[in-house]
Amino acid sequence: MKRDEEIMEILEAFDLTGSYRAAAELAGCDHHTVARYVALREAGQPPVAREHRARPIDEYLDKIEELVVRSDGRVRADVVHERIAAMGFTGGERTTRRTVAEVKARLRAGQRRVFRPWVVEPGLWLQWDWAEGPRVNGRRTSLWCAWLAWSRFRVVLAVWDRTLPTIVACMDITLRRLGGVPTYALTDNERTVSVDHVAGIAVRHPEIVAVGRHYGMTIRTCVPADPQSKGGSEATVRIAKADLVPTAANLLQEYRTFSQLETACREFCEQVNTRAHRETRRAPVEALAEERTRLHPLPGQPFTVAFGTTRRVNWDATVSVEGVRYSVPHQLVDTRVWVRFHGDDLVITAVGETGPGEVARHARSTPGTPSIRAEHYPPPTAAANAAGERTPRAGSAAETEFLALGPGATSWLVEAAGAGARGVRRKMAEAVALAKLHPPGEVDRALGTAAVAGRFAENDVLRILAHQAGRDINKPTVRASETHSLQPGTSAWSGFGLTAPPDPDPDPAGLDPAGEPS
Repeated sequence: MKRDEEIMEILEAFDLTGSYRAAAELAGCDHHTVARYVALREAGQPPVAREHRARPIDEYLDKIEELVVRSDGRVRADVVHERIAAMGFTGGERTTRRTVAEVKARLRAGQRRVFRPWVVEPGLWLQWDWAEGPRVNGRRTSLWCAWLAWSRFRVVLAVWDRTLPTIVACMDITLRRLGGVPTYALTDNERTVSVDHVAGIAVRHPEIVAVGRHYGMTIRTCVPADPQSKGGSEATVRIAKADLVPTAANLLQEYRTFSQLETACREFCEQVNTRAHRETRRAPVEALAEERTRLHPLPGQPFTVAFGTTRRVNWDATVSVEGVRYSVPHQLVDTRVWVRFHGDDLVITAVGETGPGEVARHARSTPGTPSIRAEHYPPPTAAANAAGERTPRAGSAAETEFLALGPGATSWLVEAAGAGARGVRRKMAEAVALAKLHPPGEVDRALGTAAVAGRFAENDVLRILAHQAGRDINKPTVRASETHSLQPGTSAWSGFGLTAPPDPDPDPAGLDPAGEPS
């Protein structure tokens, strides 16, 4: 078989000489070869087309086509080779593989699906699908990926699970971002949407039907195992994965906090919705403004039945579930939330300005063991950190006048109350009277010194005030000399043990040597 270049050289030589033999001499081939290629060209057939030659495997071609058709193109070439080898084929397995591939290609060409272009209308179709999300501290997440078919506006949300309440929350957030409700919503056949298939007909989940009725939207599902029937949402999932899901090209292998992942989702949506789409040549956010005129009005309240049971948040920022208290963010005090158990976790949902969302998640606890998280409460104030003491607040004119002296007066009152001092009110009045005779700043400093030293007796503040006033005159300080000491001496003991002992044998008559009575 000649190569394409050689065939073109033969035809060029014939055009130059006009003779078969002369062209054969120039091209270095037989003149019959020149005549054959010239005849093919004159007949309008491509001269470079390869001529089919008889092969030993042609005898078994019918059997190969039968096996391929019966298996719907799924039979392997090695299985076909074993079958025809048992029938007497002596060729190699490579020839069988090539022939099986040709038969399968002809089968696919005859069974290829023909798609009509989907000409979408504004305000008609919304599609959503799920993607595996990045890890947050080793925990799995999921990505809700939704898009409007006409404007190509996309919404990507990060969630912890794919339960029905989560779907309802994501649906409500998506519709509120769109600013309206489309006529149809197309998704996959998950158990939260289709509970069964009977004779090829999907049986809808009753809760998802109620959700669609609440928003005035019909929820449809695609053909099972046929992603081509929802290609728009599949494309959104691929795009979201490329930007958010950890890959070899991604900068982040995982996110440290869930808020970081939510921020990444918002940045992704802003990026894809503000740049021009490849097909429409306009930004999706601009097309959405036009499509909103075709969307249905959005209900004022979200569908909250699937969120669980309602609870009122107490003043201590907790809710009670099965006799156990669970904390929630303190901003939700005296509001209504929804609680439900998902596995071993308690999920708490609240409805905010942007729609419903998960506000807290706790591990299931037992009665008597409340689950309280520090991040749900504001940081403690400086007054609360000071050993839990309360800040004095004046309740009368006398108290106001005393506390107005300054921080020293406040410290004196707190310390005096803690030490159990007597006559606190009388001493407060004395301090106010001293402030009229002396500078108030000096009195406040004396009160602060008394609080630090623990001096709460009678006239202690007056003595401290006088001492501070005398110290400010800068009198010389009297210091004891090195030879002087206040320690008591031992001179009184100097003669101890030097006196004469008593007479061991006195005169029994009691007379002295002179013979007189003693």
